[in-house]
This record gives sequence, C-alpha cells and structure tokens, in this order.
Amino acid sequence: MRDQEPAPGDTERRLSTKEAAELLGVKPETVYAYVSRGQLGSRRVPGGRGSTFDAREVEALARRNRRDSGPSSIGGGELSVRTRLTLIDTDRYYFRGVDAVELAARHSYEEVAEWLWTGRLSPGVVFTAPRASVAVARRAVEALPEHTTPTDRLRVAAIAASAADPLRFDLSEESVLGTARTLIPTLVAALPPAGRGHREGGPLAHRLWTRLSGTAADETSLRVLDTALALLVDHDLAASTLAVRVAASARAHAYAAVSAGLGVLEGPLHGAASGVAHRLLLDVLDHGSAAPVIADELRAGRRIPGLGHRLYPGEDPRARALFGLLEELPRAAPALAAARDIVATAARHTPLHANVDLALAVFTASSGMLPTAGETIFAVARTAGWIAHALEEYGERPLRMRPSGHYVGARPPQPLPE
Repeated sequence: MRDQEPAPGDTERRLSTKEAAELLGVKPETVYAYVSRGQLGSRRVPGGRGSTFDAREVEALARRNRRDSGPSSIGGGELSVRTRLTLIDTDRYYFRGVDAVELAARHSYEEVAEWLWTGRLSPGVVFTAPRASVAVARRAVEALPEHTTPTDRLRVAAIAASAADPLRFDLSEESVLGTARTLIPTLVAALPPAGRGHREGGPLAHRLWTRLSGTAADETSLRVLDTALALLVDHDLAASTLAVRVAASARAHAYAAVSAGLGVLEGPLHGAASGVAHRLLLDVLDHGSAAPVIADELRAGRRIPGLGHRLYPGEDPRARALFGLLEELPRAAPALAAARDIVATAARHTPLHANVDLALAVFTASSGMLPTAGETIFAVARTAGWIAHALEEYGERPLRMRPSGHYVGARPPQPLPE
C-alpha cells in the first residue's frame, strides 16, 4: 500500500512507526510488512522520510492479532496442529530439530525428503518411478491444451498416477512412503521436456532441469536447483499444507491429498509468487533500473513481489542460502544486480528483505527458464512435505479439521422468498 498524503483539515490521531510497533508488540520492520500486505495504511510525514499510522487502525489490528493468537479450538475443531516436522524460529527454520539450511547444504533433495518422512537419513537415495505410472501420467498430460500451467499438469499427472494404483487406499505408513517415493519422480517425468534432450535417471534435480531449461546444465546450476528443492520441502502450515492435512483428516489417500495441495498452490500469493517476481526482474533488466518499474507497481497499488515474509521479521533464510549459491553462478550476475536494485529501491518506500520467491526468480530468469519454472520447482519440492504432513494426519483422530462457522447472516425465521 502506498503512503498517502494527509487530507486538509485531517485531525485523526497518528502514530509514529515506533509507537505503532510498540502497540502491536512487533519490530518496526514488521509494521512495514503489515503495510506491504495491505493490513495497515501509512502516510508520509510532510517533508520527511518517516511514516505515520492511523491510531484506530493500529489498535484494530492489535485486537485482531490478539484474537488470532488466542485459543486454537473452536467448536471442537483444531486450528493449531501438532507437528514434529518443521519449526520456524525467528530467522531460522528446522526439519525435525535440524537446521534446514545446513541440511539442504549437505544433502540432496531426496535425502532431505527421507529425513522429513522418517527421521532417518538414506545417503545416496534416488527416487525412481514405475514405467506404467509414468506412461499413464504422460498420456494424461499430453492431452491437455498447450496453454496449460505447470501446476495443472502436475495435478493431472497425480490424478492419473492415482488411477493406475489399485493400492492407493492403503494408508499404512509403509504404503504411503512407497507412494511418495514413486509419485514425485512420476510428476517430474510427466512434464514435457524443455529441449531436445531429457534425462530419465539420476538425481531428481538433474531430471527436473531438463523439464525447465533447454540449455545444458553445469554442476553449479544443478546444485542450486537441488538445494532449492531441499530448502522448499516444507515450511510448516502454509495454505497448501493445511489443505493437505484437511484432506488427510478425511482419510483421502496420498494422491488426493497432494492434489488438494496443488490446487491451493496455484494462487499468486503462494506457489506462483516467484513467477510474478520473475517478470518483475525481467522488466528491471529491460529498463536498466528498478526505479521506473517499482514506481509503476506502486502507482498501480500493487505490492512489490519477492519482498518480505510474514513469518520472518528479518531475512528469509531460504533466500539467504540461495543468493549465496547464485553468487557462484557467473550468468546470474545481471539478475542478482537487478534483485539488489529492487530491494534497495523498494526500501525507500517499505524496508523489507528479499524472500525466497525473489531468489527463485533470479535463478529461473538467469537459467533461460519460463516465469512458471519457479512454480514447478516449488510444487515438486513441497510434494515431499505434503506427504509428511499427510502421514502425520493419518495418525490423528479422523475429521478433526472441522471448525465451526460463525454465522453472521439474517436471523431466522425469515419469510419464504417469493
């Protein structure tokens, strides 16, 4: 949201950034994160660089925050979900108690997925898909219109693979893990190749590269892709993960639970966010400066993609890890410079750190990939996390994800409509 100019004769009580932060119980940078997400309006101090905030609006937000952080049970439903998988703590996150960034730096995507599923490492593990499953999924994907999105293709591939698996309703841990180890490579194999050559064997990141880029991959690029997959495996109860747990609570099988996650992931505020950041990066590269591009975004009332994260008051650790690796990729230098320009230019309006969507955009834009490539990476990576959450949910009371609706409509009895 853009800073507004004060209206003539406006006498409303205004708060400084520091006062607003104290009332909300957050850091000053989090106040600006609320502004960027449209949860709070701000106004420039005449002749200065600071901003002020409507006291009533800040107080209302503080009340909402207190209410949202209150008791988690409404009408028997559970809105706070017990999990042993991922902990997000300040500017770090952990998979089963192990630093996720360090885990991704030292282990492949498949190894990190196994750790999340079982709490055990399986050095050198490579996921492979049955030929019959791949054939069914490919036929289904090939029948889709040419303009179909990657998430559409993945969702159709998951449904097709499900139909080919007569044991899909077996929800035992052993069976679900077997599904996970074959479904993920099936999803990758069902995607159309981006160039003439494509790989059917080796680590999953190598196979996925040929579905995303028509150029040959060097070892550094493959390491960035594999690390990105490992970093994105899970991130606590994101919207798509909550949808997966709701499906698993109703005892939907693993394919159906993954399909539910893919349905939510397609939103521009979730898995598709990196595509918006990718296009922004290309605009900045075309203009040679972020200033006119950021100005257009603000003038249109749009938030700047790739900046800030509601769970991290400071830097997104996933972005920090990926930017570090991208520094080793010479061809990424122009996109990296454009990303820094975006952060610096936007900071004059709203000081926010780059998030993982901007880091993914730098990678995809500098690797000759389409803007939708980041969405594909996100979806393939997160499938492992969805399976882990489905497994946890199968061990809980069925249908527990049932909050009560708070009816605010007309009170009955109402006359019959004529």
